[in-house]
Amino acid sequence: MPVTAASGLLTSQNVGAADGGVGERVLVDYKDALGDYKATELPVISMFAQSMTTDTGGDIDLTFSLPSMKMESIDEGSTPAYQHTKMRSERVGVREWGIAVGVTRRMIEDSRFNEVELALNEARKAVDRHITDHFIKCMFGIADSTYMTGISGATNIDATTGDTEAAITTFSTNPHGGFLGDGLSDAAVETGNERVYPYANATTANLKRTHYINTATSSAGDVSLNDLLLAIDRIGQHGYNADTLLISPGHFNSLLQLADFTAVFTAGDGATTAQGSGANPGSAKLANTFVESTNQTRVVGNIYGLQIVSNPWVPADQYLVMDASVKPVAYVERRGLTVEEANPGFGIVGSYLSMRYGLKIVNALSAVVFKNQ
Repeated sequence: MPVTAASGLLTSQNVGAADGGVGERVLVDYKDALGDYKATELPVISMFAQSMTTDTGGDIDLTFSLPSMKMESIDEGSTPAYQHTKMRSERVGVREWGIAVGVTRRMIEDSRFNEVELALNEARKAVDRHITDHFIKCMFGIADSTYMTGISGATNIDATTGDTEAAITTFSTNPHGGFLGDGLSDAAVETGNERVYPYANATTANLKRTHYINTATSSAGDVSLNDLLLAIDRIGQHGYNADTLLISPGHFNSLLQLADFTAVFTAGDGATTAQGSGANPGSAKLANTFVESTNQTRVVGNIYGLQIVSNPWVPADQYLVMDASVKPVAYVERRGLTVEEANPGFGIVGSYLSMRYGLKIVNALSAVVFKNQ
């Protein structure tokens, strides 16, 4: 059967050429071809971050307004005192990241276009892997000396170590910030002088609770339904609505096992201790639980109103509950991904992919991070 060759990026198809219109493959200028490898949007950015641009690099300060104004009772004919917006500043470190791709002149002269395209495609995939890895380690507070995530790039942020507000908000040791940590005073919450501020009828004790929690389960990949409810409550105290559960494939497997009735349910997770009767005496224990609903509908894409997002970059022993309508991370971009031709030398016509950006958790109240202990 006839086979139609697929034209590559570095070639074009000319119709009406000298071979009678069948077409001939013509080499496209390498420098022009690099333009097709520019990326302006990556999925992880749109999901977790509010994007901002800056004309400067290095460390920059972002200013946010806090819900500080309120209506007051006034007498007829009088004028209320003017109120001003209360502001909070966050410092973001903008750094440059790059990758050089080597392509020899001989590869182009010998029309080895597939090798050139494979190299550029792999470089583009490397950028996607880098961004995803950086975002996950930023949000979960995972220590990484290259990204400088966690505390000083050496200590994880969790309920055991590094979750104090003083450590999280110190830019010199934690430029990526974090969600609400431990150690807030009542006065700081009641006056709104910290990253948490009074909201609705929530008590001060509830508002200042840390958002880094050790789970009730001991094995990596386990999901506790009690912990999910705890996260929904803790996020809701600040006026947010938890709607997303970010887990690793191991945690998703745990949810599937719950749906298949292979995990043990205990009282307090929604089940009862009363025995049923008839052919299925254990059915009463699962009445009105997530497991019973999942078994009936076969829907495992959400739980307790949380949309389940499974990603292999998420640590096997951690998961996160968040309000996805409020982007937790500020993505500050000095220069998006650009691709340029490197200076030729020693027979190399290379290309250089680089971008200049910074990440910072700015919505400290919209998510809760769990760690299996």
